[in-house]
Amino acid sequence: MKNLYIIFSSITSNFQSLSLLFIRFGLAYGFYETAIMKWHNLESTAEWFASMGFILPTLSVYFVAIFEILAVPLFILGLFSRILSIPLLVIILVAIFAVHFSNGFSAGNNGFEIPLYYGIMLFTLFAFGSGKFSIDYLIFRK
Repeated sequence: MKNLYIIFSSITSNFQSLSLLFIRFGLAYGFYETAIMKWHNLESTAEWFASMGFILPTLSVYFVAIFEILAVPLFILGLFSRILSIPLLVIILVAIFAVHFSNGFSAGNNGFEIPLYYGIMLFTLFAFGSGKFSIDYLIFRK
């Protein structure tokens, strides 16, 4: 049984970089949607941030929108994914606790379910990097 598991693990480890690629593409698409909404509605988003008590709401909107829009090409290319994951994790944590947590877990109630999944995917990229299908791998491979 142990040998069978070792063989299985060896085979499935070949899918690690592919799964990281899928995570990067999924996050790129998700952050594209939210970034575009913010860029098209900067003033109203800043007003919404202010209503939640954010300090410097306009600056906060720009900060969030810039990192979200940077995520799109950088995650697609697999460039600086570990570094980019850090501010995006902060943004996701703030979103969870400022917007979604009071609505419970369920995505259907605007709960923290989807942002939690984003956070888990970002943490995965932070921990494992972009994988072999990335510019990071071409530049920084060991």
